[in-house]
Amino acid sequence: MPRPRGKRRRREIKKVPRSDAMLEEFDRRACPEELVTRRQLRERGLSPGGHGPVAVLRCKACGFRPDQSCIHPTRAWLYSLDFARPKRVPTLAQEEALDRAMAARSTCPQCRRRYYFCLPLRTQGVCDPCDKGYEPTPGTYTIAPAKHLLAA
Repeated sequence: MPRPRGKRRRREIKKVPRSDAMLEEFDRRACPEELVTRRQLRERGLSPGGHGPVAVLRCKACGFRPDQSCIHPTRAWLYSLDFARPKRVPTLAQEEALDRAMAARSTCPQCRRRYYFCLPLRTQGVCDPCDKGYEPTPGTYTIAPAKHLLAA
């Protein structure tokens, strides 16, 4: 028997008035060209350079409420291109350390195969084929430890 539907309570909208003390806010397609999101910085090969956001890109719904501040999770932070710096390039030693760490996560301690994905070593302790007793697909692993599988 279906349960009778009760009256649903509307979610209350928290209204925060806009003020000068908060970061400047821009609506979609109305922000200056020198302000970009983190994703746009990444596409240009830049990082924020240690500086925080300088403005907020309001969500689509808040475009109809110009007197209130956008507090929705779909808003985006805007960073200035003046403070942006080029992304740091990892050194060869850093890449080797990353490769060793990934090798430890993707090598089975029992059969010594290095897979192209991380293994459930914390819960199972070995790879799935060793645990369940079947032969793995040849395209998913390498038998000999690879000499050079650096991240970059």
